[in-house]
Amino acid sequence: MTAFLASIGAVFLAFLEGVGRLALFTGRALLAGITPPFYPRLILRQIVYIGYYSLPVVGLTALFTGMVLALQSYNGFSRFNADSAVATVVVLSITRELGPVIAGLMVAGRVGAAMAAEIGTMRVTEQIDALSTLSTDPLRYLVLPRLLAGLVTLPALVLVADIIGVFGGYLVGTYKLGFNPSAYLTQTERYLETMDVVSGLVKAGVFGFLIALMGCYQGYHSRGGAEGVGQATTYAVVSASIMILLFNYFLTQAFFSQ
Repeated sequence: MTAFLASIGAVFLAFLEGVGRLALFTGRALLAGITPPFYPRLILRQIVYIGYYSLPVVGLTALFTGMVLALQSYNGFSRFNADSAVATVVVLSITRELGPVIAGLMVAGRVGAAMAAEIGTMRVTEQIDALSTLSTDPLRYLVLPRLLAGLVTLPALVLVADIIGVFGGYLVGTYKLGFNPSAYLTQTERYLETMDVVSGLVKAGVFGFLIALMGCYQGYHSRGGAEGVGQATTYAVVSASIMILLFNYFLTQAFFSQ
């Protein structure tokens, strides 16, 4: 019994140690942005890499999500003669939840893994140590631009995903399910509020920061050559995905709890 409790305590202490390391890493990276030098070109490069190159996969995912959501909503609501609620369900589901969550998961798989692999490779090949030797703060040069780019870029991606997802629902609703186009748009606009869109964009900003943070953190602390880089890539995607789902719950509760 004592050994069992000791193993539970060891796991708990290891978890707290990991949380503490992550918090210190985040604080040091953010504090690096208070004083110069700054690297705006690196930030712009990461914005283009995260936002522009992720747009096709995020847009395609949002389109088919909206289309499937419209079909499933119609199949469910038609049993209760509530077909008119399809447009409302599609727009609220996309803007509040599915837009930011699905975009965050897709970007985590694409960008988070790439960040971890890139920084992890620099770690195992001692390029990060070389930066320190040249009096360049690795956190300021490598981590901070990615954190800022993720924080800024993902809300823009989610806004585009919201539009594309709602458009996908509109296509299915009008061309397959037989809704009147004007009535569908009116129903969409009537029940959509500013807070629905704002809450999704705030979630997207938090998710973008978490994706960049986990990618940089796992890559920065990778060890053991190529195998360590591969593990860091896996850990970055898994941890970012879990944190997206976890923070999604708390943010939803903060915005919409009575």
